[in-house]
Amino acid sequence: MTHKAKPKTKSGDTIDFGFTEVPTGEKASRVRGVFDSVASSYDVMNDAMSFGIHRVWKDMTMARVNPQPGEILLDVAGGTGDLSRRFLARAEAANMRRKNPSEKRASAIVCDINTEMLLAGQDKDVDGRGRPLNMTRVTGDAQNLPLPDNCVDVVTIAFGIRNVTDRDMALRDMRRVLKPGGRFFCLEFSTPPADWLSKIYDMYSFNVIPAMGGVIAGDKDSYQYLVESIRKFPRQQAFADMMSEAGFGRVSWTDYTGGVAALHQGWKV
Repeated sequence: MTHKAKPKTKSGDTIDFGFTEVPTGEKASRVRGVFDSVASSYDVMNDAMSFGIHRVWKDMTMARVNPQPGEILLDVAGGTGDLSRRFLARAEAANMRRKNPSEKRASAIVCDINTEMLLAGQDKDVDGRGRPLNMTRVTGDAQNLPLPDNCVDVVTIAFGIRNVTDRDMALRDMRRVLKPGGRFFCLEFSTPPADWLSKIYDMYSFNVIPAMGGVIAGDKDSYQYLVESIRKFPRQQAFADMMSEAGFGRVSWTDYTGGVAALHQGWKV
């Protein structure tokens, strides 16, 4: 079901780092440390933690994005480039359906504050024929993107916004780089509205995922933080309100897997 948003936020000297309060200025470096640690096993852990369902969520997200030939994507907190590769593949498929090989190819910019995450995905930046993808990787902060105003058609962020220190600032900056009429999509873990599902989800998250991180990634603590950060993230309506306050129009969201994840979307109008 897709929900419409209606139109809150806070600041202070401390901020949540999972269930721990830390000085606001320390969060970015702590998050960087988490992803430095898990970068090499990040994609494998995503498959293991979600039983591969994250791939379905990303495919559904790209169906909603509907990439077109010639469009420019900015994938914020794009890490290994998983979402960007889907974007380029769909845009190329659209081009092939039109049988217009001269049409301009789509391109993707993968932006992440963590260099280790960007490096971890570089060897996959080729298409099915072994040709380099039309993709650029750049180190940058979601709160202060290294791009000019009005320069991309689509901005995506998948499972990254909850790790940003100032989400309001990041939302405003992602809107800034969009062209007028551009679209924004945020895929993030969320809160299942059904109590029974929420309890099962909590039981699995806190008892299984950190232990799995210890075995597969050799880092139980980082996955403990990631589980806690999901619980601290605003619920669906609250995040939709943040998007509206950042200036996005036509804000809505769609729950995936009963609200375990949610896709929020909005337009630069």
